[in-house]
Amino acid sequence: MPTEAKRETVAQLREELARSSTYIVSEYRGLTVSELAEIRRALRKQNVSYRVVKNRLMRIAAAETKAEALSSLLTGPTAIAFGTDEAATAKAVLEATRPYKLVKVKGAVIGGRAIDGEAVVRLASLPSREVLQAQLAGAMQAPIATLGGLLGANLRNLAYALQALADQKAGAAA
Repeated sequence: MPTEAKRETVAQLREELARSSTYIVSEYRGLTVSELAEIRRALRKQNVSYRVVKNRLMRIAAAETKAEALSSLLTGPTAIAFGTDEAATAKAVLEATRPYKLVKVKGAVIGGRAIDGEAVVRLASLPSREVLQAQLAGAMQAPIATLGGLLGANLRNLAYALQALADQKAGAAA
């Protein structure tokens, strides 16, 4: 029979899962409580929460939600980082845990799909969403600007040729 404390923990985990869209799972084996607190503080500054969870309770909380894919990553001592922005959350977790070589990122669930730890590292190396959008806009604008320059060059060349012809006729008439 589940205790009231466990029911409350599952309810809190469900709330956390509903508020977040990115879940990064790591193994914290060998860290002290103060080191875990330091990681939490660093992540809190980035609007990411970091929680040590019991795997069984997390499986119950994640059942029939968008985080159901977490089940495959819940083995061993587990801590989960909850965030809203995929790349920013991954980058924050990797930077906060870098000083602690014992922390191993096992994987993540993004958009309802589980990815492995290496994919999380690749995701963290991506620029922010705003930078990617600016790069896309620049890439889309470049061919249009080039076309405009080429069309303008033809008109300028025609204007120069007509001006040279007019100067030549004015010089011949004088």
